[in-house]
Order: sequence, then C-alpha cells, then structure tokens
Amino acid sequence: MRRTWPPRLETHFRAHLRTRLQPHGRAPQRGVAAVELALLLAPMLVLLFGVTELGRALYTYNTLGKTVRDAARHLSQHGPGDPLIAAEARCLAVHGNPDCSGSALAPGLSTAQVRLCDAVLCPSTHASQSTGLGALNLVTVGVADYAWSSALQWVVPDLRFNTISVTLRAQL
Repeated sequence: MRRTWPPRLETHFRAHLRTRLQPHGRAPQRGVAAVELALLLAPMLVLLFGVTELGRALYTYNTLGKTVRDAARHLSQHGPGDPLIAAEARCLAVHGNPDCSGSALAPGLSTAQVRLCDAVLCPSTHASQSTGLGALNLVTVGVADYAWSSALQWVVPDLRFNTISVTLRAQL
C-alpha cells in the first residue's frame, strides 16, 4: 500500500527538493573544487620543484661536459708534458678561460678535481696507440667526484656525478 503524505507536508517536501537539487536531479557541489585543489596542490608543487631541480642538475652536467671538451681540445693542440698547457687546460675546465680568472662555472668545482692524461702523464694508455692507419697519441681531460648541491633537498637530494671525461687524438 502506498503511503500518502498530508498535502501541506508534501508541498513543503517538493519545494525543498526543488531548491536543493540542481538541474538533472544532482545535489549541489559547493566547495568540492576547493577540496580537490587542496588535495592536488601539494603533490603538483613537489613535482614542479623536482623537475626544476633535475633541470638544474642536467644544466650543470652539460656545462661540465662542454668545459671538459674545451680543455681536451686545448690540450690536444699542444705537445705532451707541458706543465703550463696542463695548467691552462685545468683552468679552462673550471673557469672557462686559460688564466683562471672569474668564478668557477659550476659551484664547488676546483682545479684539483680535473684529471689530465697525455702521452707523458699516462704513457701506457695514451702514447703511440696503434690504429689501422698507424700510431697516434691521445689526450684525456676529466672532472672527477663533482658533488652537485640541490637547492631543495627535500625534493631532490644532493648528487655526485660520475667522472665526466673526453678523450681526443693529440694533434702533435
């Protein structure tokens, strides 16, 4: 048996439903967007800061790779064993110029971290290396044990790069 409501109560109930329901019979969703924003904002900010920090790390790694290549190119243009040229190559790897003026291109980088090898310093691996067209000398410049410092350690921890090195054929 169907229950009937008193006419006054039924009219009141229908009016209440009309004011509380949106079109298509859905309940109102006031404040739902604010709650969703609050729940998603923290992970999205951590993700944004993480991408930014990893971008900084890649930029530093790329800078070190380019300076090491420039230093190896400089070392390959001169004769092996010259201490002045070796010092200039170290300065090129750290400061970007042969006279060590200015600040280091990467924070915390020093000339002590630069490793050099040529036909005099590493004769067993870099002097008279045989190829199909004869023998040649090699030069290698590398940066070892560079520690990259994160600005936001709670997002990306500090990183220690592996040795970044370049080996070229010596011209002389």
